[in-house]
Amino acid sequence: MGDAPVTTGTLLGGKVVYRQFPTGNRTGLEPVLMAAFVPARAGEVVLEGGCGAGAGLLCLTNRVPRLTGVGLEQDPATATLAHHNLALNGRHGLRVHVASIPALPDDPLLSGPGVRRIDHAFANPPWHGHDSSASAHMQRDLARRLPAGTLVAWVRTLAAQLRHHGTLTLALPASLLSASIAAMEDTRLGRIRIFPFWPRQGHAARIVLVQGRANSRAGSEMLPGLTLHETSGEFTPAARAVLEDGAPLMPHA
Repeated sequence: MGDAPVTTGTLLGGKVVYRQFPTGNRTGLEPVLMAAFVPARAGEVVLEGGCGAGAGLLCLTNRVPRLTGVGLEQDPATATLAHHNLALNGRHGLRVHVASIPALPDDPLLSGPGVRRIDHAFANPPWHGHDSSASAHMQRDLARRLPAGTLVAWVRTLAAQLRHHGTLTLALPASLLSASIAAMEDTRLGRIRIFPFWPRQGHAARIVLVQGRANSRAGSEMLPGLTLHETSGEFTPAARAVLEDGAPLMPHA
């Protein structure tokens, strides 16, 4: 991290110590919610694309023990901070690579004697089109703007790392739902599960999780979803169970 300043906070109600840069792209709810949907089991291998400072990996490994794997982050300073956060929380089975997702080869990222392919990949890609207003802060701009065709490249590249029936989970705005489903279907991901988040009861979902399973022929599922806030603005009990206690969004199936 060099001399770059960082702020220290926590995730999951204090279960995870989390440091991030005070300016640029700040971590929101999406990585925590996404990690709660990944159907990982103890001892499996995971991959996070665009891991930022490591929030998603930290939350997932808080819930599921003995995971190994890798986070990919294109900004070197942010990748260094993610490595620091993983070490700070004792996540010694995980490492961080400096890499751009679309630039990865289609070959398995982790290879060698006794090395398994990825059981579960997940990512929170940039949400805004490349023609949207640029941020003056380089790290924030990298995390926010999605060049044309990049979502398809993210899905294709991450899906290529999966074992048979491995899963890919994406956290996206509802506006990218149809594009993400089309990209998954084109990449032989089936049993696509959609999990919406309602800001308040009666309001349209803004955030969705989309999950596909490699080489599955099962049809799509629209899941019940989760209401995040009461009318008072406080988190609902179900949302607090995920965001503070680290509960999964769904049982394994």
